[in-house]
Formats: sequence, C-alpha cells, structure tokens
Amino acid sequence: MIKLLVVDDSALMRRLLGRVFGAEGDFQVEFARNGLEALAMLESVRPDVITLDIHMPEMDGLACLDRIMLERPCPVVMISSLTEAGADVTLEAMQLGAVDFIAKPQGAMSLEIDELAPLLVEKVRAAARARPRGSLRLAERVRLRMGAPGLPPPLPLPRQARTKLAGDGVVLVGTSTGGPPALDALLGPLPADFPWPIIVAQHMPAAFTGPLARRLDRLCALEVVEVVRPMPLQVGKVFIGRGDADIILGGRTAGPVVLAAPATPEHRWHPSVDRLVHSAMDHFDATRLVGVLMTGMGNDGATTMTRLRANGGRTIAEAEETAIVWGMPGELVRAGGADAVVPLEGIAGQLMEWLG
Repeated sequence: MIKLLVVDDSALMRRLLGRVFGAEGDFQVEFARNGLEALAMLESVRPDVITLDIHMPEMDGLACLDRIMLERPCPVVMISSLTEAGADVTLEAMQLGAVDFIAKPQGAMSLEIDELAPLLVEKVRAAARARPRGSLRLAERVRLRMGAPGLPPPLPLPRQARTKLAGDGVVLVGTSTGGPPALDALLGPLPADFPWPIIVAQHMPAAFTGPLARRLDRLCALEVVEVVRPMPLQVGKVFIGRGDADIILGGRTAGPVVLAAPATPEHRWHPSVDRLVHSAMDHFDATRLVGVLMTGMGNDGATTMTRLRANGGRTIAEAEETAIVWGMPGELVRAGGADAVVPLEGIAGQLMEWLG
C-alpha cells in the first residue's frame, strides 16, 4: 500500500482527492487541514508521498514543505493554481524539494477532478517512487564543484569521448518531473560564451513556462527566453518551449529558427522531446547535435535520442542516483542510446568537455 497524506484546507478538495485515490485500491489515505496538522502527523503516518496545497491558513504550503524537507524528507506533489503567481510559488516549492505539481481545477472541482484523476494518480505514484532531494542549493554546489580549485572533474570521460566538437550545432534538452531544479543545475554553471544554443523541452502547462524562463534567466549567464513566436537560433541563448505546445526547429532563408507548434495527439507529453529532436535532425546533421535527457517519468525523448546517437550525434542521460524519477533517462540507457550516463552535477561539465 502507498501511504498518502493529503494536506488541504478545503474540505471539498480533501473529499475529492480521497475519492480519487481511494478508488485505486492501493492507497492508504490520511488527511490534514493545514501545514501544522501535517507536520504533527509526519511521524505517526510516515507517508510515502504527500500532496500539499500552497495556500492554507496557520502555515502555508511553502513553510510546511521547508519543514518537511528538514524534519522527514518525503516526496511531495504540490497542488497549485494555474496563474503566474501560482507558477512562481510552485517553482520556489520545487527548489525547496517538491518532486512535482498538479494544477488545481479552476472551475467546478467535482466535475474537473474526474478529468484530472488519471494524471493525478500517475504523478503521485511516480512521486512515491521518487528520490526527494534537498535541491535548494544544488546549483550552488554544482558551481562550486566545477569552479573550486583542487576538486576533481565532474566525471572522468572515456578516451574516445574527449574529441572536441567544433563548428555550429545545437544542444537539445528534455526533462519532466523534477526538471526545474535540474535545469538550474545544468544551465547555471554554463558561461555566457557557451558555443552552442540550447533548446529545452520541459513538460509543463503554458502558465508555468514563462515564469520558469524568467527565473532561469535571472540565475544564468546565458540569456533564457520562452519561445512564443518564431525566433532566430542564436548562440548565447537558451530557448524554453512554451507549455501545452511543442518546440521545434524550422528553416528560413536567413537560417534556422526556433518556434512553438500546436500540440498534436501523436505525442502524449508537451512540449514533446521526441518532436523537438526529430525536427532538429531535419535541419542539422546528427553530428552537429547533442541530446541531454534528464529526470522525468515516461519515455519521451528516448527513441529519438537513440536514433540521434545511431546517426552520429552525442547523447547524455542523467544517472539514476541523481534523477528524481529515472524514467526518461533510464529508457534512453536501456535502449543503448546514451553516450554518457552522468550525475546531474556533471552534465554541464560533460557538455563543456565536448564543446571546449
């Protein structure tokens, strides 16, 4: 049985979530009305996973999450509103250690919860198997490891992997559950003169990718932008795909462009990593591409990055020991599509090793 603690000040929301997880048959569900009640129940319930509302009286979700990560670290899925303010707070929660988030229904909750139920159950199941990590200072630890004198390199590379990549090319990054702090750790150490542009497909709703791009832009030496219209592919920039759509490469007379494309039912998750990599191979020789697949449930990106490697491109899979959910990168490794399997704190160093 999966022991689930639902923390929400809304009696209706507690009842609806209880109904959803109770119907699954393998969840033991307990309830708390606010953060203080949740903290008092940690030792007696010893939950495998927690769903945590952000806005609650007496102790809000962020304060409660911070205490959970200090007192008894446990996978936490935040229940967030689909607003820009809600996105900013949710991203802060993920930096504090939350594994994932679910957007709270905006209309009639009792009707919308049935539509959300399959995704909600899938995310909470994945979170229950996840490795929660104290990620608040993860990027700082990565920068210290890469820049401090006397420390070993992030990863000893095989001799054949030390060949430098020269000329023009693109780095393609895919991530999902646990992705925002992983992107911070990947992009934060890269210098402003990093030689290739970077395109990111992070599974997220549209309300969240703009705040994510702005947050990363404040933290990184590279310029980080959300792609909402066609943009020329430029060195020195990181392009974040808009949520609920796909991000692809297209051709123009003046050169390649990055653009948002309407989501298609062919791909389950959006922005789709598979579609991004496929479009990149349509416009670049595979030898001019590097794929990076990081934490996330499912297998998005594994098939196309395996093909990318088979055609002469290079690929990196995040190692199991650092991935919050080793779904996407694990599938890449199992398919034989990873040139390098690298802990999160070593991925930036691997890219800089290859690209000089």
